[in-house]
Amino acid sequence: MEQNECEETECPPPGAPEWIMTFADLMSLMMCFFVLLLSFSEMDVLKFKQIAGSMKVAFGVQRDIKTAMDLPMGTSIIAQEFSPAQPQPTLINEIRQETASETDPFLMVKDPAIEDAKDKAEELKEALSEEISEGLLEISTIDDQVIIRIREKGSFQSASAQINAAFRAVLTKIADALNQVQGKILIAGHTDDIPIQTREFASNWVLSAARAAAVAHTMAEIGGIEPERIEIRAYAENRPLEPNTTTEGRATNRRVEIIVLGERSSKTLLENATDGATPPEAQEPPR
Repeated sequence: MEQNECEETECPPPGAPEWIMTFADLMSLMMCFFVLLLSFSEMDVLKFKQIAGSMKVAFGVQRDIKTAMDLPMGTSIIAQEFSPAQPQPTLINEIRQETASETDPFLMVKDPAIEDAKDKAEELKEALSEEISEGLLEISTIDDQVIIRIREKGSFQSASAQINAAFRAVLTKIADALNQVQGKILIAGHTDDIPIQTREFASNWVLSAARAAAVAHTMAEIGGIEPERIEIRAYAENRPLEPNTTTEGRATNRRVEIIVLGERSSKTLLENATDGATPPEAQEPPR
């Protein structure tokens, strides 16, 4: 009976159908393709963890913070949740609103260069804590730069670029601390806006340059900092921290700044120097 039915309906031949081999080849090729994609890909573990943490906080369930107080009772038999409806918002809703901002730090992606600058600043503050407490120095950070600000008080005499003998020990201590951190060092001299014209210094430009050079020389010769790490700048009165309208403001503006550059700032400085350099074909031939 079954044989007659197969003959009438033309049953398929035994074994796998003919198209199965082509399908199997296609699946094998697709698997190889995705394996190659995975092998060619690169993964930044730090960024992956930061993004994963941000996504977890952004899309996760909001945390309930336990309090010592009992939870408020519902205001209605029908309404089983606590809502800010009349007569007034419940305590648990107020607590949730106040603590919602706690998730904000998790959504921020930290810049490794800025974090490295902060770590360097903390190391320098610890090493120079005595000088900072005496008001001789200030240490701060801007982007990936660490700034050691030397006040004129105790470092230079008025209208002079000669470093006080007592302050040489402070510069040596700064140099010892800077030898423990990496980065190019930029030393910048600043003055107030009161004009100067003496036999030694024709202008504030000359005075600020001389003070920066004196600090660089002391830190390289006595402090042992490698000279190739150091560059100097002179800004005269053109970058004040405070208005030059008061005695205190002018005293703040008279300073020398030792700036430890991060990798990003060093690259920018190098690019600016390269852009401003005179091309070889335009240079004068040696005499």
